[in-house]
Amino acid sequence: MSAIIDLQIATTSKVIPTLDNVQLWLDTVLLHQNLTQQEITVRIVDIKESQALNCEFRGKDSPTNVLSFPFEMPDIVFQSDVSELDEMPAFLGDLVICSQVVETEAKQQNKQNLDHWAHMIIHGCLHLLGFDHIEEAEANEMEAIEIAILKQLSIDDPYQDH
Repeated sequence: MSAIIDLQIATTSKVIPTLDNVQLWLDTVLLHQNLTQQEITVRIVDIKESQALNCEFRGKDSPTNVLSFPFEMPDIVFQSDVSELDEMPAFLGDLVICSQVVETEAKQQNKQNLDHWAHMIIHGCLHLLGFDHIEEAEANEMEAIEIAILKQLSIDDPYQDH
């Protein structure tokens, strides 16, 4: 197991992945990136919370599928031995995913619901790892990684027309 997951369910939706699903998807991303022992919080929310967070942190007053909040280590001095710190899991950050937006997008894009969930979890985790899609070259790199990871999970290219 590569991912240490804190799964928080803050939605009334019943169409959400299981912890086992999330574990598999995050483990696959981390193994693809040659990482182990990474801690990630995954919070599944309703539209209201997604919209509030998207407005506060991105200036967009609408709900969104996934928000990524990478962890930034504060500038503090640790009293413990450095070797102890090396053995601790690294906290990557938080993913906040809106269940209703993911479900709606899956229907609109003619995708299996769990396949779209997998894509959103993988996409968000790659953001936590520093990948982005603002510039075209970055987008192409990130999409290629997503496609490769999804292929390992027997999930079709999410960027093809459905």
